[in-house]
Amino acid sequence: MTNFVVKTLANAAALAVAIWLVAGITLDDGSSMGHRALTVILVALVFGLVNFIVKPVVKLFSLPLFILTLGLFTLVVNALMLLLTSWLAGKLDLSFHVEGFWTAVVGGLIISIVSWAVNMVLPDKD
Repeated sequence: MTNFVVKTLANAAALAVAIWLVAGITLDDGSSMGHRALTVILVALVFGLVNFIVKPVVKLFSLPLFILTLGLFTLVVNALMLLLTSWLAGKLDLSFHVEGFWTAVVGGLIISIVSWAVNMVLPDKD
């Protein structure tokens, strides 16, 4: 349970940094800071589910591309997972939006770096 909370908090922090740094990633909610924080946490949960369920399947089917590009295809997969999260957030009536593919590539790179850093700082007991 602790691992799930840590990963969700890391994803939420990484998404918040990406929203703050990248102009094409927006949280179009004009409400209070508490509601925006809840929205970021819900988007982090969706992002975590997408990474848990869809990402391994995509990685398996694109294994030759990972080998051919020496792992750089990970950037494309991360961008696609961020775009899928944006689409799902729209379907779930969450106000998270990613503009396009290249914005998603930059956002995915930022999210990966920040998530890694936050996971290094936060405890992981499980």
